[in-house]
Amino acid sequence: MILGKIIGYIAMTRGLNVTWMPSYGAEVRGGTAHCMVVLSSQEIASPIITDCTAAIIMNKPSLDKFLGMIKPNKVYPKFKSLLLLNSSLEDRDIAKAGIDVVKIPMTEIAHALGNVRAANMVALGAYTGKRGIFQRSDVVKGIKIAFAGNKDIIDLNIKAFDKGVSLT
Repeated sequence: MILGKIIGYIAMTRGLNVTWMPSYGAEVRGGTAHCMVVLSSQEIASPIITDCTAAIIMNKPSLDKFLGMIKPNKVYPKFKSLLLLNSSLEDRDIAKAGIDVVKIPMTEIAHALGNVRAANMVALGAYTGKRGIFQRSDVVKGIKIAFAGNKDIIDLNIKAFDKGVSLT
């Protein structure tokens, strides 16, 4: 959830319209908690996503649930859609026309940095590196907002972000 919030914070600082819709429900007890984030330079009609052009998938249950939602980019067909997959927890081969699949061992990298919970920031770095839509300074601001008052966590998450960027 925090990954989606940070993407939202960053997009808002860049003047984009943003919706962030979390889904907790029964997922809090071990399922596939997720959020949908929509970024646009225009008004957003609905926060509900049925077809997405970018997905960050952190585990097998999430891949099983959301793989079908990832579609080729119809608005800008020359830009492939993106699936970032945490290969530490799910490493199956995926090939979908019009979709760039990038596998990164996010959990292993975060563990090596000192805290597996930073895997989402490795993912944010990879997303930023592949898409090129955010500046590092904007991401650092977003991380500082999300983890306000906890310098150690902020520093760890910035390192994890930088590592993710370096892998793309």
